[in-house]
Amino acid sequence: MSAQKQPAGACASSGPARPEPEEEGGRTPLERAADAAEELYRLRDTFFPRDTAEKTAALRARADAALALLDAIPPEQKKSPQQRGVFEFLRGKILDVFPDYHKEAEDHLSKAVKLNPSLVDAWLCLGNCIWKKGDLSAAKNCFSLALSKHDFIGQGSDKKILCQLSMLERSMAQGSEDQTVLVEESIKHAKEAVMLDIKDGNSWYNMGNAYLTSFFVGGAWDHTKLHHSVKAYQNAEKDKTMSLNPDLYYNCATADKYLENYERALRGFEAAALKDPGLGADREVQKIISLLDKLENAMKGQLRSKRLASLVSSLNGVILKSFHRKATISELSKGLNKAIAVLGKVVLLIRHDNVAPLYYLTCDLDQSYFILSIYGLRDDAIKEGDRVVLYEPYYRILEASWKDKRYQFKSVRVDFPDQILINEKAPDPQHVARASIHAHNKP
Repeated sequence: MSAQKQPAGACASSGPARPEPEEEGGRTPLERAADAAEELYRLRDTFFPRDTAEKTAALRARADAALALLDAIPPEQKKSPQQRGVFEFLRGKILDVFPDYHKEAEDHLSKAVKLNPSLVDAWLCLGNCIWKKGDLSAAKNCFSLALSKHDFIGQGSDKKILCQLSMLERSMAQGSEDQTVLVEESIKHAKEAVMLDIKDGNSWYNMGNAYLTSFFVGGAWDHTKLHHSVKAYQNAEKDKTMSLNPDLYYNCATADKYLENYERALRGFEAAALKDPGLGADREVQKIISLLDKLENAMKGQLRSKRLASLVSSLNGVILKSFHRKATISELSKGLNKAIAVLGKVVLLIRHDNVAPLYYLTCDLDQSYFILSIYGLRDDAIKEGDRVVLYEPYYRILEASWKDKRYQFKSVRVDFPDQILINEKAPDPQHVARASIHAHNKP
């Protein structure tokens, strides 16, 4: 199950929050109200106190001030359908700043698009508002209409609309029979948004989320998706406006965690925790430290040589029915070892809190211990005492340093179920990991 955090909603803003909206000379009352609404959303997207009630109170005060600006607009300045459309849009946008669905916000936004059907931002906000009440198909219709309106007025596609569609498709994928198709559509729209502005950090961030979701939909084994995800997040970080987004650091750390890049994951979760204490990133740090301690203790608690020799003796009778050459850990090269098979005896399942990979303390024909990490299988697929044949294993020294402590283990990784035999048999289909996805709109 992914802990994935999604990007901000359709009515997003950019740039740091300012204490009060600046009133510029010559700006109309509607323009000053629009500035106030923009500042309100900047506050939402950049203010993360430890106590969430403090944020709610700050948003309420800023929203009330913005609504007061709207209420002060004279009737003669909102006579035309276009003016009334903007007025209704701003009122709906201000009311929709909070996480929960607000019917009054939907009513005002619906009026806005009726008064001015070409008001693209109103369609976006309406879609986001309807999304909150759970009507995902209606929300997608709003985003699709926004895209068509934007294209109709000769401006082509819009990165903000495409990112919203990408987000929504990931949410629609949850529990759907068309999970894979919807997530691929999400990736497609994310790529289109990036191509419109390759320097836009939010578009890269959205693409990273799409690939991370795809990793879980596929059963949490395809490392290529994780590498694409991390690369997208790294591109997002190049945009200085993204430095205030704690979810960027959290999600990138999540991808690094599943890639077993634990030191980078620890740094990312720590950064996310500092930016938003309410994310729970500090708990993720503790989970990784706990896992590393368990791996270290497993390697230290090795069996005595006489018992170990008895344990691995059954490996001598294993006959390979393939072209692969038998090898021990000491014979492996760093990285992928093609045409090689490692025979091992599972000594211990190392239980931990992540969905993947599975970790086992294992020993080879030379009675050398190593940590075996396996993707794509359920935790009941392999039992302690089982014999395993690992085809084309990926070998590395797993290293991590944190707070004056250093961890180092010999690690063999198997990415696909068809790379392993368990007691000379292929894994039972019921033991292959199923798709898992969790995504939500984070307004």
